[in-house]
Amino acid sequence: MTDKPDFPSPETNHLLATLPDEVKERLFPNLETVTLPLGEVLQQSGKTTRYAYFPATCIVSLVYELDDGHSAEISLVGNDGMVGIALFMGGQTAVGKGLVQVAGEAFRIKEAQFLEEFERHAGLMHHVLLYTQALMTQMAQTAVCNRHHTVQQQLCRWLLMSLDRLSGNQLVMTHELIASMLGVRREGVTEAAGKLHRLGAINYRRGRIEVIDRPKLEQLCCECYAKVRNEIARLLPDPPH
Repeated sequence: MTDKPDFPSPETNHLLATLPDEVKERLFPNLETVTLPLGEVLQQSGKTTRYAYFPATCIVSLVYELDDGHSAEISLVGNDGMVGIALFMGGQTAVGKGLVQVAGEAFRIKEAQFLEEFERHAGLMHHVLLYTQALMTQMAQTAVCNRHHTVQQQLCRWLLMSLDRLSGNQLVMTHELIASMLGVRREGVTEAAGKLHRLGAINYRRGRIEVIDRPKLEQLCCECYAKVRNEIARLLPDPPH
């Protein structure tokens, strides 16, 4: 693994941290550290990918794009998991674009090295398949939420899920980008964010969103956030200390 000063440990990523020790010993030396800028594309829909990525301090949106240019986020990946499940699912090509939403650090491993360990050790296979089930739950709940819940509820869910994958309580994010992720109009996000600000849940200034009352944000959110969070906790329990 390439060493960089002050770079996070691989165990900053929850999925890597929960792997059996014997898998870590073989897998971790093959991890490469990378710094991913905002807007970096890690995978393209319908195309093969060369790496599996394990975010440490960044967040990646899996985005589905329509032919007319419209798009919507189908799931979020941060330090809870990985980007590149198509590598082991058998279909070979990615579903959705992998777009860096919050810049930061990640670990990546080449396709051949990842698949060698995946096929060699049931421990890795078991963990990444559990994560895939959690990701499918998130995708399904996102689809339901986008169809049946208000923009304010969607924004609350999205902010909470993003914060769960970061170490602080702030996001650098414009209303336009959030609208693109949610598949709604920017004006709707601006109105919802303004209401959350007036209710004392968030502050918003110059593209920076700060959550100042998380319990209130959870109270204002729909049930979708809790359902996804609970399923992730059930499938991927905390790593041993």
